[in-house]
Amino acid sequence: VQLAESGGGSVQSGGSLRLSCAVSGLTDEDYSLAWFRQAPGKKREGVAAITNNGRTAYADSVKGRFTISQDKGENTLYLQMNSLQSEDTAMYYCAKSAFFIPTLVSNEYLYWGQGTQVTVSS
Repeated sequence: VQLAESGGGSVQSGGSLRLSCAVSGLTDEDYSLAWFRQAPGKKREGVAAITNNGRTAYADSVKGRFTISQDKGENTLYLQMNSLQSEDTAMYYCAKSAFFIPTLVSNEYLYWGQGTQVTVSS
């Protein structure tokens, strides 16, 4: 399994970005895909997760602003981020888990991408 993020960049507060994660090596087995983020000096935190049948979970800090989705035909995971705030500045990672629940616990994810930087200026 390989994951590769793209779509990060710099945006002003209130703006939007869409992150993409190309995923290879998926099988017909159940899985979850998720976005995590890590800001300098802070722990990695779960942002949003989705199972292969569409169940989702979101961190309270992003509910109503971020939307996770997947295009199974293109094997791509997305994170639409709206109303971005300076607190959203972080490196964003996508990850894959073999669990069939949309968990936001990083220890339950075995495969990780290299990350894409998101910077929000106020």
